[in-house]
Amino acid sequence: MSKGTLKKILRYIQKYIGLMLLSMLLAGLSVAGSLYIPIIIGNAIDLLLPPTGETINFTRIVQLLINTGIVAGITALLQWVMGVINNRIAFNTVRDIRNDAFRKIEELPLSYLDKHSTGDIVSRVISDADTFADGLLLGFSQLFTGVVTILGTLAFMLLLDPWITLVVVVLTPLSLIAARFISLRTYNMFKQRSETLGEQTAFIDEIVGNEKTVKAFCREEESCRKFEEINERLEKCSLRATFFSSLTNPTTRFINSLVYAAAALFGAIAVIDGGLMGSAITIGELSCFLSYANQYTKPFNEISGVVTELQNAFACAARIFELIEEPSQSPDPEDAVILNDVKGRVTASSVSFSYDPDRKLIEDFNIDIKPGQKVAIVGPTGCGKTTFINLLMRFYDVTGGSISVEGNDIRRVTRASLRGSYGMVLQETRLITGTIKDNIIMGKPDATDDEIIEAAKASHAHSFIKRLPQGYDTPIGEDGGSLSQGQKQLLCITRIMLCLPPMLILDEATSSIDTRTEVKIQDAFTRLMKGRTSFIVAHRLSTIRDADVILVMKNGSIVEQGTHEELLKKKGFYAELYNSQFAES
Repeated sequence: MSKGTLKKILRYIQKYIGLMLLSMLLAGLSVAGSLYIPIIIGNAIDLLLPPTGETINFTRIVQLLINTGIVAGITALLQWVMGVINNRIAFNTVRDIRNDAFRKIEELPLSYLDKHSTGDIVSRVISDADTFADGLLLGFSQLFTGVVTILGTLAFMLLLDPWITLVVVVLTPLSLIAARFISLRTYNMFKQRSETLGEQTAFIDEIVGNEKTVKAFCREEESCRKFEEINERLEKCSLRATFFSSLTNPTTRFINSLVYAAAALFGAIAVIDGGLMGSAITIGELSCFLSYANQYTKPFNEISGVVTELQNAFACAARIFELIEEPSQSPDPEDAVILNDVKGRVTASSVSFSYDPDRKLIEDFNIDIKPGQKVAIVGPTGCGKTTFINLLMRFYDVTGGSISVEGNDIRRVTRASLRGSYGMVLQETRLITGTIKDNIIMGKPDATDDEIIEAAKASHAHSFIKRLPQGYDTPIGEDGGSLSQGQKQLLCITRIMLCLPPMLILDEATSSIDTRTEVKIQDAFTRLMKGRTSFIVAHRLSTIRDADVILVMKNGSIVEQGTHEELLKKKGFYAELYNSQFAES
């Protein structure tokens, strides 16, 4: 168990210190009630064994039994209220941790998300948080009560017979030693289990999200084999952790049974001939003492079990805190500029960037784009086209040089105003669970129905939306549900038609649309791009012949730039690319 993890947990719990104090008070009262019951029962037993010549006082015994029922009822009520409070503390704490974890995901740089599997991140926020909640609740519900019970029973036993109490106290720590020995060795086992579970979740997420590809390449058996391999590792580490942790309870129960037997032996001697120091006790008092001895040792069993579960919970909490403590993306400067009235002037001066410091990607990249220009970016796969788009949107920061919009270095501009100045349509569609309308208004939540319909007509999406069962109110599932790839692409284009941002980024935006619809979309884009700076990443060079500037990239640098005709006349790299596409036509 890491002390650092414990401190982090306590920082979250301290918000509920009032509820914790109330829970501890109720724990004390409920324990007091449970400790008072043996005294009543002991008195009743002594009344059943009156001195020679006296009769049994059944009236008093009945009254004691009624009192026992009343105390037991009040104790049960206090324990129920304490359980409600403990649930509130535990689940509110986990809610706060989950909120911070999800907020951290929104603040993380894309470089972190690119390097870590989605399934592992989801496993930390969902599965690990659930396990932590279970362990935390167990800790509150049994740890507080157990500690108070130990202290209370110890005090009552000392009042009854200090010497028999000494026997109990000397033997009981053996169970704690055994529990600690086992728990120290189970923490890493539970941590390994959580990591393997995260790996399994990531693999399931990957396969389910790409099932079409799996089936297309007949990888079902291979996927099953890999899943079975992960599943077997999860089984082994789970069984190993569970086996060693399960040793705690029987070990402590055995030791506590020895404690109980010792207390019974010395107590019986005390009843018969005065005990260790000649201080005789009654049979009722012996019954009461044995009840206390049992209550005294029982929390050690529970606490040892709680410690084992807490090892698992702390291992999961450590994984969540690893996520929460990841460095966030650099914040906007305090004097950051908010872009207003953007015309579309974009410049890049000596820009360099690489995902891996040891592998150069973009070097000495220079452009000067005037407002309203249509800029096409072409080049072979891996030359840096999409990377440059990521830099424009500041998904990544340049490692050298600068990119400016309207003369402002984008690192000195608020991210919200920068990204709000662009409208982006990617080759890979991104839709949310909700209605068609919910997906269209993502960039303009206050849009009217007329504006939505007008944008859909401009993108040629209106016709297929009308044919859906509930039109614009038709719900769609994760990533578009049953919509075709082309229909999903049209919805993404409709978003841009609705927002009408001053600058556009189109990364093969019509790649999933049929030829007939593409002609219409290109016409719509032509109208949309009029007067707006537009960056078009294109693989089909026939679609960018009318671009004002074509940037030809190779190995991270601009090797040529100019219009379509100018570049063909140069008979350079662009002409080579263009002719390779149309050599057969």
